Amino acid sequence: MSAAVDGPGALPGPSADRADLGRRINALLRTVPDFPEPGIQFRDIMPLLADASAFADVVAAFAADVPGRVDLVAGMEARGFLLAAPVATALGAGVVPVRKAGKLPGPVASQSYALEYGSASVEIQPFTVPDGARVLVVDDVLATGGTAAATVELLERCGAQVVGLSFLVELGALGGRALLPGRAVDALLTLP
Repeated sequence: MSAAVDGPGALPGPSADRADLGRRINALLRTVPDFPEPGIQFRDIMPLLADASAFADVVAAFAADVPGRVDLVAGMEARGFLLAAPVATALGAGVVPVRKAGKLPGPVASQSYALEYGSASVEIQPFTVPDGARVLVVDDVLATGGTAAATVELLERCGAQVVGLSFLVELGALGGRALLPGRAVDALLTLP
């Protein structure tokens, strides 16, 4: 990782600056109880996105932590799109949106995954992922890990090499990393 430089978009230094960025992210997160359903503590990242300096620092941190070359940044629907595009620009890479089923014109490749009650699917346009492309997966929150694991499986089935997963926030108590064994998983802030 690069040494810290002053100003918005500066690359955070190894530990102290990374911890400071985590504190800034935490201060800008808004927790909305019982949304979208009772019992869920929704982590709203919109105040962070509205803070130009914090948003730039998050993008810089995501781009600095990537192992090697990245050809594509895959953003998971929907807030992952907002993070993936600037990270891809910073890395000189393209963007692949990972959408909920039925949102992309065909042909599409899809991957289903289990939910507590039922299942869901994610889709990509496979022709946007060249064989052997090195892909960084980006999203706002790592919770139970189901969507992230399905995204990795889908990308790899389409011929990509997933080089890492970057999250703004990890909800540690939900154990999402367990569904991503052996993967390079990074979160800028981990909450209990």
